[in-house]
Amino acid sequence: MAEVNETPEAAENAGGEQPEQPASTEQPASTEQPEAVPETPESKEINKDARMWAMICHLAGLAGIVIPVVGNIVAPLIIWQIKKDDHPFADEQGKEALNFQISMSIYALICLPFFLICVGPFLLAAVGIVDLVFLLIASVKANNGHHYRYPLTIRFIK
Repeated sequence: MAEVNETPEAAENAGGEQPEQPASTEQPASTEQPEAVPETPESKEINKDARMWAMICHLAGLAGIVIPVVGNIVAPLIIWQIKKDDHPFADEQGKEALNFQISMSIYALICLPFFLICVGPFLLAAVGIVDLVFLLIASVKANNGHHYRYPLTIRFIK
């Protein structure tokens, strides 16, 4: 038979009694490091360089602020053309960014006739806000290695 070594406290609690906890208001100091954001399996298999270029391709749509209607298409197109052969992930996300920016430009052009009935500025502002919000979401997702697909996008480039 195996011999069990019990402390006096454990022997007293063998009858099912709960041990008394001291009423202490102090929390023990934690020496744990803050949690790091875990990498997903998707982000581990995608090269860090490819994720960066995909993010830059999405962010290139902000060039439309400097050169309206054309800049938001030309900048992602240039980056996509340069990096599409180097990284498949940058190729996929570059197409996605380019399709979205073309779609947003079409939506902005559709808003122009509505300026005649004074609704155009509000519609154009809505298109701009949607463009900015989804562009930022896609940039973060691409940087994390996720394959992001924009909503409201006409797929011109497959």
